[in-house]
Amino acid sequence: MKNNDNFVLRNTWYYALPSNQIKPGMMISRIFLGEPVLLVRSQDGKVSAMTDICPHRGVPLSCGRFNGQEVECCYHGWRFDPAGRCTAIPSLVEEQQMDLRRFDVDSYEIREAQGNIWIYMADPDNPQPASEMEIPVIPGFDDRSHQFVEVVKFPCFIDHAVVGLMDPAHSPYVHRAWWWRSEQLHEEVKQFDASPYGFTMRRHRLPANGGRLYWLIGGGVPETEISFRLPGVRIEETTIGNHRVVNLTAVTPISDTETEVTFALYWTLPWVGFFKPLLHVLARTFIGQDRTVVEKQQIGLKYNPVLRLIKDSDMQAQWYYQLKREYAKSVAEGREFVNPVKGQILRWRA
Repeated sequence: MKNNDNFVLRNTWYYALPSNQIKPGMMISRIFLGEPVLLVRSQDGKVSAMTDICPHRGVPLSCGRFNGQEVECCYHGWRFDPAGRCTAIPSLVEEQQMDLRRFDVDSYEIREAQGNIWIYMADPDNPQPASEMEIPVIPGFDDRSHQFVEVVKFPCFIDHAVVGLMDPAHSPYVHRAWWWRSEQLHEEVKQFDASPYGFTMRRHRLPANGGRLYWLIGGGVPETEISFRLPGVRIEETTIGNHRVVNLTAVTPISDTETEVTFALYWTLPWVGFFKPLLHVLARTFIGQDRTVVEKQQIGLKYNPVLRLIKDSDMQAQWYYQLKREYAKSVAEGREFVNPVKGQILRWRA
């Protein structure tokens, strides 16, 4: 099939950055969906975001200073509060009264939960309330932060990162490691159901070769459930006896040619923290293998080939494109989202 879905969803929440990367009094400059964004954490701990461009002469506000209450532009000292409101123009003399609201910069809605900061990227031409879609939250962990996080940039458009990470048939060829997969193919049979803004693979027992690492660290029979939701969030929950290991993978578009993938882990196993250095090595290896093959993919995509998807191993990719189209259409038409995914059993070899 020819992929004509080369667009980025708006009016939805994207992963911005891990909470621990921005301390009180700090500011961080980022690019999301091609837009320069300045994130600040005020002294009271609240995170805010605004356009990272001074409306006076176009200098990035991140080049200036932030005192925990206001951002000051490095060029002429114009000041802005965390909501983007212009609070002062030092060059004005006393009799030069001016409505400073004319110089406010755009702000972005931010939500923070469980060690993650999410940013709502509205459509400038058709903005919708941010309450329409809630941010992802891991049940059972309350306000606890993740215990492990790894962030990797992929040199590709968001769709190729999302589809590559959900692809169930690439593991024997891309992830060649004794601790993850064997090279022997076997048939997979999984039940999928529609879930909010996405789909879910029902809970199932991991085979010995696929769950070897979990068997080693948990000492029990691992079972897992995997869900995906727009715009690019994958949550894999594995239970091992009375314990849980949950992986949240979030995909954020930086530009048309760069995407950021955040891999966060939550667990209840009390001693896994001792193996964090090893986990970083394993995660960088695993995600790095995905990044490398996507990088190779860009060589062929330069020639705009026809991309052909097959059943059943590519069904999740087809659902992703269907979900994208339906979400964009529902927003444009001002109606409720109707999930196009229908529950079914999928079979493939991997």
